[in-house]
Amino acid sequence: MSERPGAGRAIQTRRLKPVPASRDRKQSDLLTGAVGFLLIIKLAVESWRLHGIGPFHKSFYAACVFSLLFAFFVWVVRSATAPAAAMGGVICMDLLLRQRDGFDAQNSAIVSLILLFILTFAATRFGRSRKESLGVAERRTGRCASQVIANLGAAGLLAATGSQGTAISTLGLAACVAALAEATADTVSSEIGQALAGTRFGATILITSGRAVPPGTDGGISLAGTFAGILAAALVVMVSPFAYTFGPALCIFSGALAGLIFDSVLGATVERKGWLNNDLVNFASTLLAAAVAWAAHALLLPITSTQL
Repeated sequence: MSERPGAGRAIQTRRLKPVPASRDRKQSDLLTGAVGFLLIIKLAVESWRLHGIGPFHKSFYAACVFSLLFAFFVWVVRSATAPAAAMGGVICMDLLLRQRDGFDAQNSAIVSLILLFILTFAATRFGRSRKESLGVAERRTGRCASQVIANLGAAGLLAATGSQGTAISTLGLAACVAALAEATADTVSSEIGQALAGTRFGATILITSGRAVPPGTDGGISLAGTFAGILAAALVVMVSPFAYTFGPALCIFSGALAGLIFDSVLGATVERKGWLNNDLVNFASTLLAAAVAWAAHALLLPITSTQL
């Protein structure tokens, strides 16, 4: 979320990371190794559990094919590097294995994941030349594995919590959707805000002080970017299994917004101080979004008795 007021001319504002390069790399590697390992182990355990129930349902193989095609497509369009796309395929499979007998696209977060990809892909390419002139554009090779895990890792870990039809399964799915909604909102808000720098609604201020800051500044927010992020989060929730249940959907949307605000606050504080890098900040924000949605929906669950 960032733009510079009055930046109508091409300005070279090549972003300098406040986190030292060695620490930045170590933190990203730690996140990739730890969460990536857990995601792969989770996929293996869930697959083994399904096999223990009986022969794999044909939908299991369909889920495998879909996840491979999804990863391949993400790589082909250069939305992510090859390792990042492969990790995206693992997370996709984790989402699809929520069901005991294979997968059920209408009862999982897979549609929300697809919409996340569409929205973030479009937002990243929106105003690309403008963002390149400011030095804040995403690399043309796409996002790396640590970025994918930072944004989607929490959702993948929560996707298949508990057995279908149980309260914990419903809460896990709600938390998963909230994490996806927050990740979408964060990326869309940043990309749209940067693309609209210098416009009436593109001025960027630091969330903690209200002071004007250059585009790409950690913790910077703009009206245009914030509005776009909120709309993106709402769309992700609207295509989830909770779309037609107002109370749970509101809990998930609230969690996503809490995570979005938390992301900016962390960016303006611990990231600007060089304590945490962007990947850890993004991962922490998705976790907070998931925790808020889980807690809020847990309070609501006895009232709504909605179990998916």
